[in-house]
Amino acid sequence: MMISKEISASSDGAQWQSIDWKSVEAHVLKLQMRIAKATREKKHGKVKSLQWLLTHSRSAKLLAVKRVSQNKGSKTPGIDGVTWNTDARRMKAVNQLSRKAYSAKPLKRIYIPKKNGKLRPLGIPCMIDRAQQALHLLALEPVSETFADLNSYGFRPNRSTADAVSQCFKCLALKQSAKWILEGDIKACFDKIGHEWLMDNITVDKRMLEQWLKSGYVDKGLFYDTEEGTPQGGIISPTLMLMTLAGIEQQIKSTALKKGARANFIGYADDFVVTCSSKEVLVNDIKPLIADFLAKRGLTLSEEKTKVTHIDDGFDFLGFNHRKYKGKLLIKPSKSNTLLFLRNLRELIKKYATIPVNDLIKLINPKLRGWANYYRHCVAKQVFGYVAATNYSKRYGSGQLDVIQPSPKTGLFISIFLIAKASGNFTVGRKSWTWTVTSICSK
Repeated sequence: MMISKEISASSDGAQWQSIDWKSVEAHVLKLQMRIAKATREKKHGKVKSLQWLLTHSRSAKLLAVKRVSQNKGSKTPGIDGVTWNTDARRMKAVNQLSRKAYSAKPLKRIYIPKKNGKLRPLGIPCMIDRAQQALHLLALEPVSETFADLNSYGFRPNRSTADAVSQCFKCLALKQSAKWILEGDIKACFDKIGHEWLMDNITVDKRMLEQWLKSGYVDKGLFYDTEEGTPQGGIISPTLMLMTLAGIEQQIKSTALKKGARANFIGYADDFVVTCSSKEVLVNDIKPLIADFLAKRGLTLSEEKTKVTHIDDGFDFLGFNHRKYKGKLLIKPSKSNTLLFLRNLRELIKKYATIPVNDLIKLINPKLRGWANYYRHCVAKQVFGYVAATNYSKRYGSGQLDVIQPSPKTGLFISIFLIAKASGNFTVGRKSWTWTVTSICSK
């Protein structure tokens, strides 16, 4: 019996390794294109038939299992403690992925810190539930991309924050551009979306959707029902939120035109900005319109984060500060995000003060690279210079950690040189990053 199980696992693993992923992806893409075409032509019956065909195809099941078993969260189990960390388990999961007799398990509730010090609740589904969501997301994505707002950039394929910031520049850079901006934030967007609205308006298998929405969660050993919202942590949740907000851009623009003003909408997930040439139209017409639009979906605006600002005073959006200086628009890293990054670096150095220097470098390197890459498209020279000139000193034995100005060859990247007691020099190089113990420096 033991030998037969090992042979079966070995054959499953070999079968997974032999999959031609290009042909699998091509087959799924072909069906998705047919769904998108039927959606544009408003052939709702055909859309449902094609979605059924896609969610029951082996190619889609393979892609769904691959996505949930090889992404960053694949090592985090749900309440059942199961992970698909071998090829044999992935192949077995594909064979078990069926709609028949499927029942969603409760979510595992965990909490992660937010910028303001509060905790953000996440619901972690089991692997089988993640795979089912990923499978039906393949069928839902063509519909959501067809209906999504033109200038909505969050949780969409081939779109990023850089695209949203670029659109902000296009809407605000010219002399005749809008001067007033409504900064908007939806309060607890994922947690408050109405289930009834989702069930009535989302083009997806209703039986499956209801199970995910009503699955409940387990927190500290206790089970709780879910009466509203979609779990932050579910693969399909961002797309459900995107479809919930679809249509708001067109309503804003049409309302502004009726009042003789120009308005533009730029959204990223539950954050958005609306630019307009008239403050009165923003306050008296567009803001109430957005509030009514959200109320129908069980959502509300966050009063503390929603405000009207003049472009000369500037506003923060997606970690960037947008402001005009003597008529010229400059987009810079926001002050709050820069200080937060520096504080996190300081805490990291304090936390790992006793580890070897080269291990500390390996921890700092990806953070610096990611932060610099995120802001490299904006006016960041002054901020990079500030970070480079700000000395973070943390005792490493009797040594010191300093941040200094990079050489011209490194461009926008920030080089960190660790100065510590050491005999001789060593270098750890990775592309344009070079870390060198250069000399002895005692406090």
